[in-house]
Amino acid sequence: MSVRTVRKGIHVDQSELLCKKGCGYYGNPAWQGFCSKCWREEYNKARQRQIQEDRELAERSAGTHSYSRLQREEDEAYAGNPSGSSQPITFAKFEEKKTQEKTSKVNTVKKFFSASKTPPKKDVPDSRPPDSRPVMRQQSLESQRVAGEFTDFLKLLRKPAAQDIYKRCRACIEGMQLKRDKSIEAQSDFVQDFYQTMAERLQCHSVFKGASPEQVEKMMDNIEKFIMTRLYKNVFCPEHTDDERKDLAIQKRIRALHWVTPVLLGVPINGDSPQVIDMVEKAITDIIEMDSKRVPQDKLACVTRCSKHIFNAIRVSRDEPATADDFLPTLIYIVLRANPPRLQSNIDYITRFCHPNRLMTGEAGYYFTNLCCAVAFIEKLDAHSLSLTPEEFDRYMSGQASPHRPGGMHMSSTEPELSPALRLMNHNLSALHELHERQGNVIAGAREMERHLISWQEEVMQQVQDVVDKFPLEVRPPSAQQLQQQQQQQAACLAPLDADNEDDDKLPPPLLPQPASS
Repeated sequence: MSVRTVRKGIHVDQSELLCKKGCGYYGNPAWQGFCSKCWREEYNKARQRQIQEDRELAERSAGTHSYSRLQREEDEAYAGNPSGSSQPITFAKFEEKKTQEKTSKVNTVKKFFSASKTPPKKDVPDSRPPDSRPVMRQQSLESQRVAGEFTDFLKLLRKPAAQDIYKRCRACIEGMQLKRDKSIEAQSDFVQDFYQTMAERLQCHSVFKGASPEQVEKMMDNIEKFIMTRLYKNVFCPEHTDDERKDLAIQKRIRALHWVTPVLLGVPINGDSPQVIDMVEKAITDIIEMDSKRVPQDKLACVTRCSKHIFNAIRVSRDEPATADDFLPTLIYIVLRANPPRLQSNIDYITRFCHPNRLMTGEAGYYFTNLCCAVAFIEKLDAHSLSLTPEEFDRYMSGQASPHRPGGMHMSSTEPELSPALRLMNHNLSALHELHERQGNVIAGAREMERHLISWQEEVMQQVQDVVDKFPLEVRPPSAQQLQQQQQQQAACLAPLDADNEDDDKLPPPLLPQPASS
């Protein structure tokens, strides 16, 4: 795959990731483009307006009904006593009923915002049979581990501060147990109110005087981890919501888009680099691992690790720092490759129960906002988004055709429609094909060299033969002088060793034996 690709139109301005109210924090599509703080303000304003309108409508309906009833009673009384000597009809009953309704509303609001202070029950023997008694559910191993870590954390604090935190966390968990029948939005508001109250208390209360911002943040992390581990099974993808339906819809949508290639998305990664392939696989593993975590901050940590692997893959592929315009298409590609389980439920869970400061600021908030944008893009992806014609898009979606690869390029090992085993097999087949071509070139070169050697040998032999034919070899008999010299040489070789030789005088005297010195 070519590293330099043409942008296919997937571009999100960084200002679009911020809250549309202009507060400077990151927005979220689940909050209609607002940040957590502004969304809660707008939601509370809308809820107060709805409550006011309902109250005015109820008062108008009650007033009209009461006026009609009182007018009828007055007419009946006037008809029974035309002289008008009877006692005037009062509005005592109407005022009494109105006062009772107002008192009931006030008591309901007080119960909603105040903690329950029920006296402890006395030990009363349970007269029910053993089979009808409720079974106490045992905590999971992870809940026990988190509870132990929370206890160790409280031991590091002063006793009044530790007792205050533990008491309020227990009250939050018990309050959420009482709200199991409420809507998930009401439960989310309850937890978010608890976060806000605890953050203000940790910063202002005398029990926590002297705590630095880092210590307050660490305390909030441990508080969130403790309560959300205990509440996870009740608030993650609850049965009375449509989270499961959304999960199945996005999962089906991603499966239908299996044909989308990196080239169509304009993903700037090099699919032929083993280092880049390893980073892509790690990013896919991290985004899938998000579903196995219970605490929102742990799920956000998976998103952060996935995003960092994406940035590293882009940096290695392009040999330069990655940009935000390169990050979003690659994140969309990773989501399409991974098809994470219960993706929408995890996003909603983080949105509802994560500490709002993490989603509004910091790198975790930025990465999570991009993930929400990626999911929204996948849901609305059409032919125009991929620079395709509607006919091509429909054929690809129906499976009648596959995207054309420019230049007859072999399928890259990182195509999303291939499983890891098939990608490895395709990579090996491509390597074998390349080796086969190289082997054929080597064999052809060797045969060509053999033909050249044979031709050269024949040419040299022909040249030698031509020279021999032109200058033939003549063997002449030796002359008398040559014969005499040969005889003298032979006689000298056959002479005895002790024969007199005139050259012996030139030799040095022989060595005589000498006695060895003691």
